[in-house]
Formats: sequence, C-alpha cells, structure tokens
Amino acid sequence: MSVLVVLPIPVDPDAFERVAAEKADTMKEITARSRERGAIHHAFFAGDDGKVYVVDEWDSAESFQAFFQDEAPNIGPLIEAANPTGEPGPPQFYRKLDSGDEF
Repeated sequence: MSVLVVLPIPVDPDAFERVAAEKADTMKEITARSRERGAIHHAFFAGDDGKVYVVDEWDSAESFQAFFQDEAPNIGPLIEAANPTGEPGPPQFYRKLDSGDEF
C-alpha cells in the first residue's frame, strides 16, 4: 500500500515558483528520477503559513527517504536559491486506507 508524504519547506512560495521556473529542466530531471525510484504522484502546495509543502505519493516511506537522501545534492541548491528561512522537514508519512470511496 502506498504512502502520502508531506514535507514542509520554510520558503516563500513566490520565490520558490520563480526558482522552479528558472530551473525547470533540473526540476523535471529530478522528477523523472523520482518516478524511477517509486514516486506515484508529486506536487507542491503553498500553505497559509508562508511555507511550501511537497505532497507526494510513494510506494513506500523507505523509497522516498532513499531518494531524498540520494538527491540532496540536487535538491538542496534549488531550495537555497529561493532563500529558505530554515531547514526542510521532517517529512510526515501517512498510510493509505482502503475506504472503498476513493476517486
């Protein structure tokens, strides 16, 4: 059963979108590697708290953790370019439940 991963990043959402647009090719390369490693869905959301949240579905928490550790040298500079106010995380993991009414 898959897991939902929510990772807070203390960075201004507008600054993050600017960096994502400027580094679109790098973002797409990282995304492609994540899919090879077990990512099912991936998106970024802006919170009311001024943070950006990575919201992913992965085949397992272990797959996400291994990917995030391996990709840190590529992900870190993207976050730094948006001038974060602190460190990301920690990631929160949520087990998917079978409720029979999902869509």
